Amino acid sequence: MPLKTPQEYLESIRRDVNLYMFGERISQFWKHPYYKIIEPSINAAKKSYELAQLDQYKHLMTAKSHLTGETINRFTHIHQSVDDLVKKVEMQRLMGQKTSCCFQRCVGFDGANALYSVTWEIDKKHGTNYHERFKQYWGEVQSQDLFVAGSMTDTKGDRSKRPSNQTDPDAYLHIVDSNDDGIVVRGAKIHQTGFLNSHRAIVMPTLAMKPGEENYAVSFGVNTDEKGITMIYGRQASDTRKMEENKLDVGNWKYGGQEIFVIFDNVFIPSEQVFMQGEVEFAGELVNRFAGFHRQSYACKTGVGDVLIGAAALSAQYNGVEEAPHIRDKLVEMVQLNETLFSCSLACSVKGFKRDAGNYEMDMLLANVNKQNVTRFPYEIGRLAEDLAGGIICTMPSQADLDNPKTGPLLAKYLSTCDDVSPKDRYKLLRFMENISMGAASLSYKTESLHGAGSPQAQRIMIARQANLEDKKKLVKEILDIK
Repeated sequence: MPLKTPQEYLESIRRDVNLYMFGERISQFWKHPYYKIIEPSINAAKKSYELAQLDQYKHLMTAKSHLTGETINRFTHIHQSVDDLVKKVEMQRLMGQKTSCCFQRCVGFDGANALYSVTWEIDKKHGTNYHERFKQYWGEVQSQDLFVAGSMTDTKGDRSKRPSNQTDPDAYLHIVDSNDDGIVVRGAKIHQTGFLNSHRAIVMPTLAMKPGEENYAVSFGVNTDEKGITMIYGRQASDTRKMEENKLDVGNWKYGGQEIFVIFDNVFIPSEQVFMQGEVEFAGELVNRFAGFHRQSYACKTGVGDVLIGAAALSAQYNGVEEAPHIRDKLVEMVQLNETLFSCSLACSVKGFKRDAGNYEMDMLLANVNKQNVTRFPYEIGRLAEDLAGGIICTMPSQADLDNPKTGPLLAKYLSTCDDVSPKDRYKLLRFMENISMGAASLSYKTESLHGAGSPQAQRIMIARQANLEDKKKLVKEILDIK
């Protein structure tokens, strides 16, 4: 059965890469002191392998491949039913509950499901063989339980200009050479979630392309350690706290996120790994379908929301005010917002449909409504959590002061609340809430909620396209007998 164990996953990503971090080149990151910063993100990624091994979660974490007939990790599955779409978002909520951060495996998962149908449609129109290439490529991913990143966002240069009109053509990743054996690409992809932790990446265009921009209408698969790829590790709030020996100051020392700035410098891609090469009329559709799948995926934020709501409730309990009406009302508001998010993820899944290629796709309108809500509700949930935690969430002294024999007893004395609450446990809780609401994890809970899978205006454009306002006008005319 092609399911990697967590340990097998760890061993499989220990390969030489061209990584830069804090200005230093690091080829074997697991041996470097900076690994303390990287390790929490790997732990979060590893969780997807761990849960797939556990009987109580296999109904969500695994599926049967229609390509190989084997039981596979659901993060490598091509959706074959509405039930698959529903289980996807239930799995993502579970992963958020278990890590309280981004677990980094969704972007490649969503990219694969978008490519499956788009390659089929390109082949139908042009007589190409992209779909068979992709099925072969993805069958290998499934059989080896590979971790696959998704690479879409370009640096974009001057936003007022098209890709082909940029002063520097590398502002958008593009083909610079090609022959019968393959293509050579150059450019960069940014905000690359989990790229360092991944075995492979699926690269896609970042927007719809026009005639004359054929070299920018390109999609392919690539190994993340391929020659010509440079990774630069992204900074996150309070990230160097992970370098300290005092775990309490980290907030969540077990799990974390990761974003990489990836540069492709004349990278060769073999033909069998190329899934779009110049078909400009399909670039926009690939972007739209990927965006829809990924906007559905923001069910993960409800899992993180569950954890933050639990922390806020525990904080109220530690302060002895959990039964106060205004406290309970704020917790209810947090739950209502969180469940509204999950309801929309479920709704776009339940309303899913079958593509001609055979795979299932979510309802695009509801997926965009879901993500539009995600750009707002986590901020309000986070605000309420900070309200319930109190101002001390951002003014506490360090763990070193708590451990100091002179200052520690004083801090324990004045941080004590209810008789059965340990000051150290309260410390842990407040640092954890700080981490999610304003520390390193705030990237995956707040900022990623705003900008991930397209910033807010991108969803509003898609909602406008699919609002069917003319049909809604007809409803009124029918009721009022207006011709």
